[in-house]
Amino acid sequence: MSTLQVNVGDRRVSRSDPLSPDLINYLKESMRESVQQDPPYVFVIFGASGDLARKKIYPTLWWLYRDDLLPKNVHFVGYARSDLTMEKIRDSFEKNAKVRDNEKDKFEAFLKQNTYIQGSYDKVESFKKLQEFNDDLQKRTKQPVNRLYYLALPPSVFAEVTQHLKEACMDYGDSWTRIIIEKPFGTDSDSSAELSKHLSSLFKEDQIYRIDHYLGKEMVQNLMTLRFGNRLFGPSWNRDHIASVVITFKEDFGTAGRAGYFDTSGIIRDVMQNHLMQVLTLLAMEKPVSLNAEDIRDEKVKVLKSMPPVELKDVIVGQYVANPDSAHPEAKAGYLDDKDVPNDSVTPTYCMAVLKVNNERWDGVPFIMKCGKGLDEKKSEVRIQFREVPGDIYAPGELKRTELVIRVAPNEAVYLKLMTKKPGMDFGVEESELDLSYNSRYHGVRLPDAYERLFLEVFMGSQINFVRSDELEHAWRVFTPLLQQLEKEKVKPVQYKFGGRGPVEADELSRKFGYIFTGTYKWKSPNKL
Repeated sequence: MSTLQVNVGDRRVSRSDPLSPDLINYLKESMRESVQQDPPYVFVIFGASGDLARKKIYPTLWWLYRDDLLPKNVHFVGYARSDLTMEKIRDSFEKNAKVRDNEKDKFEAFLKQNTYIQGSYDKVESFKKLQEFNDDLQKRTKQPVNRLYYLALPPSVFAEVTQHLKEACMDYGDSWTRIIIEKPFGTDSDSSAELSKHLSSLFKEDQIYRIDHYLGKEMVQNLMTLRFGNRLFGPSWNRDHIASVVITFKEDFGTAGRAGYFDTSGIIRDVMQNHLMQVLTLLAMEKPVSLNAEDIRDEKVKVLKSMPPVELKDVIVGQYVANPDSAHPEAKAGYLDDKDVPNDSVTPTYCMAVLKVNNERWDGVPFIMKCGKGLDEKKSEVRIQFREVPGDIYAPGELKRTELVIRVAPNEAVYLKLMTKKPGMDFGVEESELDLSYNSRYHGVRLPDAYERLFLEVFMGSQINFVRSDELEHAWRVFTPLLQQLEKEKVKPVQYKFGGRGPVEADELSRKFGYIFTGTYKWKSPNKL
């Protein structure tokens, strides 16, 4: 879970820049320890014609190839129903890959390692074409082929595709097969259990990689180090010292052309049940006995088991409406104005839910999740608010609560909001911060993209940042009753204006559970250089 960071000078780099030389050497060494370099590897992208492949998968594979972090004998196969060529696939993702002039020769070498296969998802004969590619590669290299199958596909075809993979495209000899599955992992407890049962009938758990890209983000990775690598936080990380935990995910745009999909999902399924629950488990879990993947996931499951289902009385759902006063291009229309959204849709675009962890450490501490679209800013963070100082000797109301904030995005940072004496002759106090802003402390260092980290872990066989089946089961158990009640009763979301902070009812519910917002302090990011 630790990350090596190396200063590469005072040059500011973008997400597509190569990683620092020392970090590359470190990752290469990790790969040598976990992956044999000589056997052939095939990375198959099912859904190669889709947005995820174009925006994330192909660019990420290129960046890893460019930095020499992949095995030497690796081949990439795009698979989809569309009548495509590699030239068309190249055109679709090259802009997102951000290839520099001095990288063009290497990019051409990367493309030569790519193949496209057109095939259906419901006929096993099409999968035999994929197996023929694997067989041919084995004949040429005279070694078993290790395969990674990435299902960047709608859940409706998961069952067929995995069944045909099992029948036609599995490993043999000394090679292995790993299946990468994108969320959603079902839509409720029953559908998730059905998918898990199906997958377990075909593959072993250590072959299944349920990818939640949020677990690959730098600051989510940092949660464990902050908690278990600093003596400062250990004694105070409990109900005696912490008043509330707020996990926030805000987007400053609407459905961005995805309204058709989003209306069948909603913000709870899209963000809260998966991304935010994963963050909660890392915040609330006990220290694992080691950094072994199973030890960490065991502790996360213990947290989930101690959580009762969330209740509607502890939830606010909202839906954005037009805001003529906003300059944002999407603000002129509300959610229901989208042509792909039914006029009577009650799908929430915002949700605030208060969850409970009923164990000795956290009993009585509210875990407040907030997520929504069409809000005032794009932000993802964790805010841990500590209780008031006992025996306050200052003027009433002068001391504010201490807060530890972990900013996941944008502008990754960790800062501790605390009270300090005002400069001068008296004993006046004011709010300030101890600040670790990454772009200031690690100026010029590119943080690995979440998918880069996760793809490497699949190659190395590490499941430390992937979701286990029992994690999934208990996460759905917490949210399924709420989802069923919302849909059965057609609970109407409260309205909030596009570009605002969200429903005022959410602020009222937060106060009810003891979260105190004073509005007297605002962190100023030093990342904005």
